[in-house]
Amino acid sequence: MKPPESCACSAAPALIFACSGAADVGEISDRAARQLTQAGHGKMYCLAGVGGRVPGILATVASARKILVIDGCATACGKHSLEQAGFTRFEHFILPELGLNKGSSAATPEHIQTVVSHAVQRLNA
Repeated sequence: MKPPESCACSAAPALIFACSGAADVGEISDRAARQLTQAGHGKMYCLAGVGGRVPGILATVASARKILVIDGCATACGKHSLEQAGFTRFEHFILPELGLNKGSSAATPEHIQTVVSHAVQRLNA
């Protein structure tokens, strides 16, 4: 039996952008965004495509129901990438706000869950 097709008329997804930098907090951000996607809280999306001004990616971002940016550190590369592309309507947080600091926060399941839990709150705000 073929599963039913999902309705194409549903609201645009919530998009999740994560710092995926080389530091430990970048790994935590990236892995949290992937878990959020797997759990159905939104869809992890391509920050590099925003920075590269890829037209199709920008159009998808513009139509998003909600946008969440998870940055690993105070440099806030993700936030700045979206702002430089002209987006201003999004939720944003950095991992130091959660006590996770660059160079001293291994990508443990506990740290990733801390970020996932905070992200779910922000997505539901």
